[in-house]
Amino acid sequence: MSNYLTGKLKFNSTSFTVFIISIFIAILISQYIFAYRDVTYGIVLSLLITLSIYIVVSIVTMKEEYIRSAESLALIPLYVLFTSSLPWFFINQQYMIPAVYSVILALCFWHMKEHGIDFRNLGFTKHKVFKYALLGLLFAIPSGFIEYMVLTPMPPSPFFEVKYLLRDTIYMLFFVGLAEELLFRGLIFNDLKNIFGWKSALIGQGVLFGIMHLSWRSPLEIVFTTAAGLFLGYFYYRTNSLAGPISMHAVNNVMLVSIVPYLYPLIAGWFS
Repeated sequence: MSNYLTGKLKFNSTSFTVFIISIFIAILISQYIFAYRDVTYGIVLSLLITLSIYIVVSIVTMKEEYIRSAESLALIPLYVLFTSSLPWFFINQQYMIPAVYSVILALCFWHMKEHGIDFRNLGFTKHKVFKYALLGLLFAIPSGFIEYMVLTPMPPSPFFEVKYLLRDTIYMLFFVGLAEELLFRGLIFNDLKNIFGWKSALIGQGVLFGIMHLSWRSPLEIVFTTAAGLFLGYFYYRTNSLAGPISMHAVNNVMLVSIVPYLYPLIAGWFS
């Protein structure tokens, strides 16, 4: 029976490309409104984007890889919805990062279960894991300094303490780095690559990664995170392993918030 008779539309590759570009634009607009205009409107727009994606997927006939790619992109507005609208006020501030990123990990795991995605196919393998993790660490040291110069965040406590460094390392490695690399590189990059090829997928996930940092309200940070997303995506593509990207992402953030804010004033003092 034809799609006309069954009442269902059908997406070809051109239609799907327009659909994906529309999702990118919608996410950009919602994140801009969320960061610069009104948080409530940003949350509402994220809800509308999520509903729109799932409605289109349910009423339009499209290939399985199209559905999987659209639904992996839907994780971004879902991520905003859950992390911005849940009643986090009852959680101690020091546990906020693991709480928020546990939600992101849960969304990723749910998507993987729904589509039968194996962890090994996303780059969770033992192949050269220590080599790639070490490379990620080496890249992260200069990138952490660069991002600090962009944002110049205040140190989390008046004095450097090893216990806070260890805490932040655990948070950044097992929550922030793991969750964001699984989402942007493991899921979104792979799903876009299966349809558009690795170069377009690389640019797409890098742009999205930059957009999701609009909340910093810093144009330089958007440039930095977009470039970082491109680098992390290429690192992942070349190694077919998430070990390097997770390591680089985590150590970069540890440098940014837990090491350089204490180290930079000392270095500046030596040269003043």
